[in-house]
Amino acid sequence: MSSAVEINIDVISIPRDHMENEMIDSQLHDCVKQDNPEALKRRVQQRSAEKLVTPCGNTLLHVAVSNGSDNITSYLVKEFPSLITMANSQKDTILHLAAREGKASRPIKCLAESNPSLMRKKNTKGNTPLHDAVIKGNKELAIFLVSKDPEVAYYNNKIGRSPLYLAVENDNKNGILDDLLYLGASIPITRVDGDALPKRKSPVHAAIEQRSIDLLEKIAKAKPELLCLTDEELGNSLHYASSICFLEGVRFLFKKFLDGAYETNSEGNYPIHVACKNESVDLVKEFLDIFPYPKEFLNKKGQNILHVAAENGQGNVVRYIVGNDQKNIVEPLLNEMDEDGNTPLHLAAQHGQSIAAFALVRDKRVENFIVNNENFTPYDVAKQQSKMAVDQYEKTDEMLAKEREQFDSKNSIPADEIQIEVNAEDVKDGKKNSTTEKATGSQGKDKAVDSKDYKLIDYYGTMTTLSILYFHARPKKSRYDERFTSTQGKPPRKQETRIRIQNLLVVAVLVAGVTFAGAIQMPQQKDKNNSTEFNSTALDSSTVPSLLDGYLCLDVWALNSSVVAAIILLWTHLNDVKFAPFAVRFSSLMVGGSIYMMCLSFFFAVTIALWGGSTYGLFDTILIVVGIVFFLSQTLLYILWILQPSVNQIIEGNLSHYVYYISFMFVYNWRCLTDSLRDLWTKPK
Repeated sequence: MSSAVEINIDVISIPRDHMENEMIDSQLHDCVKQDNPEALKRRVQQRSAEKLVTPCGNTLLHVAVSNGSDNITSYLVKEFPSLITMANSQKDTILHLAAREGKASRPIKCLAESNPSLMRKKNTKGNTPLHDAVIKGNKELAIFLVSKDPEVAYYNNKIGRSPLYLAVENDNKNGILDDLLYLGASIPITRVDGDALPKRKSPVHAAIEQRSIDLLEKIAKAKPELLCLTDEELGNSLHYASSICFLEGVRFLFKKFLDGAYETNSEGNYPIHVACKNESVDLVKEFLDIFPYPKEFLNKKGQNILHVAAENGQGNVVRYIVGNDQKNIVEPLLNEMDEDGNTPLHLAAQHGQSIAAFALVRDKRVENFIVNNENFTPYDVAKQQSKMAVDQYEKTDEMLAKEREQFDSKNSIPADEIQIEVNAEDVKDGKKNSTTEKATGSQGKDKAVDSKDYKLIDYYGTMTTLSILYFHARPKKSRYDERFTSTQGKPPRKQETRIRIQNLLVVAVLVAGVTFAGAIQMPQQKDKNNSTEFNSTALDSSTVPSLLDGYLCLDVWALNSSVVAAIILLWTHLNDVKFAPFAVRFSSLMVGGSIYMMCLSFFFAVTIALWGGSTYGLFDTILIVVGIVFFLSQTLLYILWILQPSVNQIIEGNLSHYVYYISFMFVYNWRCLTDSLRDLWTKPK
């Protein structure tokens, strides 16, 4: 193979649709496979050998290398040297095919030595031959390639993977990683072509992703400088280990790469900030043991670790930090403000993080009435966020899709310039007197979207957070105004009114049908009861007819109310649309009343069934008590229903805080109980 020719030209690919190529037939292919140069000479003429290709653009030399036909490979290289640098339709050179086919014969090695440029050529996937050798576990060729050109071990393909990265990702398949580490060159500092590894994923990131301490130790022993590499998105190795809660990896990197804890990522966060974005309290403990001065770590927004934990809703981390016994660690964090003037409680309220807000607001050291740069307290921020959540909840899917398109398009308006509709009564002390408010600063980032992606607001989390702050952090001077200020919204649109009419009409007809069926059964039931002897100890004989009469009266009342409501709703289709809102309001009261009477008549029927034919027992008592409780609840709800909308909304607004708060306390205590049981179960004995 001493006759191998060095070709110092770029790889030539063969676009078959632009060249008059000839297909390699089956006989010629068998000839190459049998490694018979004499038979090949008889079938191939010198003028056409370079134009013979397979459907995917492989030349005769590609086919020879793929089949390990060394004799034909030597012949073709000597007679047709231009074939050496030709690539197929996927831009694979002969070295790519040799790497994938596991071929590492002497002719292949001689070709690589004579044509070193082949070792750096990339195919359509961005893979060099060394990439393919590592992927396929071709150890012999991988060692040869990296020994001849060590720097290729750091080249990245199109998805940002270097051969070193792939060797780690493949869990050191065939021991290739060991050879790459010891034969590979030092990290290239700068390169004009931009192919080198720095600023991209490193093998250390791959080892961290697999949570392998063994691989980390191999890398640290052979190439400790790799621990210092930084990825543009993931940050350095400590950032990445913290982001996936790899506690053992963080401990290892503290010993080998402690300086990484003082570096920031693309978002301006230190590794300790990234740790606080996750729910691992043990990871935060590890950081605070090494760095007992967290107030010194501020990201580019001026936020400390408590800001980050509260913003990301890591309630357990917030509780741990707040409950830390060392005052010099906790107190400087509690009421610190970031560049937008937000405290950790502001951020918890802004992002609807109920558990974090609850942990903060219950701490007496936390000042609940600090105002941010927009002059909003945490409660004001939560209230504004709830308005936006309601507004987003009421939008149709088409409206949300349009908003999403605005933020996905390249020419969309930045998030901090979106006009957000806010009622004048909904902001602090009436200081905002316009119907729209331009969301800037912290308020422009908090809402239905962030600076990167369109996001839907967590409705339940936002409302729960507002309810928590309503009881624990509400300014006293605003309580009177909130309790007696009308919050009645705009009248419904025409389309919305039609939908309400249709829904009410369906309910009214259903109620009418049920009550009609109950009414026509009454004569038979009454004759049956008059001829039946009831237990005198359970029910007086004069009581049953009275209960049946009461049942009949309520049933007839419900039937007629629902029929009247149905007629009025049908009438709206024949009259002016201005009549529709009144019809909807009146019919809803009638339908609600008919449902209420139907439930009450059912209570009468149950009473007859229990007392009229059986002895008075424990099960009967339970049914009666449950019925009375639900009847009282229905009465209260119907009274609220018939009130004026403005009064009803005020009462509903105040009651909703109790509902959300009670539900939160149930979930919160349940989580605390399960966490305690889990810690008790996993605690080493």
